[in-house]
Amino acid sequence: MKFATYRSGGELFYGAATDKGMIALSPDFPHLPSLKEVIEANGLASLTEAAAGREVTHPNGSFSYEIPLQTPEKIICVGVNFPDRNAEYKDGQDAPANMSLFIRFPRSFTGHDRPLIRPRASDKLDYEGEIAIVIGKGGRHISRDEAYGHIAALTLCNEGTLRDWVRHAKFNVTQGKNFDSSGAMGPWLVPFSSPEQLEDVHLTTRVNGELRQDDRTSRMLFPITRQIEYISTFTTLVPGDIIVTGTPTGAGARFDPPKYLKPGDVIEIEAEGIGRLVNTVEDEA
Repeated sequence: MKFATYRSGGELFYGAATDKGMIALSPDFPHLPSLKEVIEANGLASLTEAAAGREVTHPNGSFSYEIPLQTPEKIICVGVNFPDRNAEYKDGQDAPANMSLFIRFPRSFTGHDRPLIRPRASDKLDYEGEIAIVIGKGGRHISRDEAYGHIAALTLCNEGTLRDWVRHAKFNVTQGKNFDSSGAMGPWLVPFSSPEQLEDVHLTTRVNGELRQDDRTSRMLFPITRQIEYISTFTTLVPGDIIVTGTPTGAGARFDPPKYLKPGDVIEIEAEGIGRLVNTVEDEA
């Protein structure tokens, strides 16, 4: 079962995603107004039960996708988390002992099948295909052995980046990672139930049909259990928090000359067992 947040007729819903469209479930759970509250209540199993045998309420073409979780407390992104990605920096350094992290704001993401916005401030919009995890059980000082028990769901992320704006200051990347609607997340949440859903997943990114990124989660420098352990050392993870787990080599900036995104491009990010996140590109109005 897959659960999405979507808009139809000006109204926001969440529900179960099917091949034919959406089964609205939010009207059945007025005490849980969004998927964030569902996660907080450990309620994904209840949604699965509620969707069983139901007919589609919003057929394909009658709704638009939003990002699955509208108001997470934190979106924490892991940088340089694949071996070839570290080598792209050409600084002669081995992979660091600890992971690089940065924060993104929910407003910097748009939903599936909607355009990424290339801002007026830069034409160097780049793509980064990633898997994101949603925390279901909060905590501090979470051990690697316990980490999988803190994951509620999985989704996909296009961690769109304005490459020149990540170099506007000496040592931070916040500006280049947070332009409005420069990235995407979705299409839906897939409930997490087994380590096999994460430990060796094939992750790809295509731009206009051309394969650009192609790797497996088993090659991550910092496995997802380590990410949860490390991050929870310094901050309390709470239900609904999102960790964006790292992108493989092959982003547009690493080509010679660079292959930045332009209006009309189509970016497809796909991961086994999770789905496919598709976006186009438009210039800021």
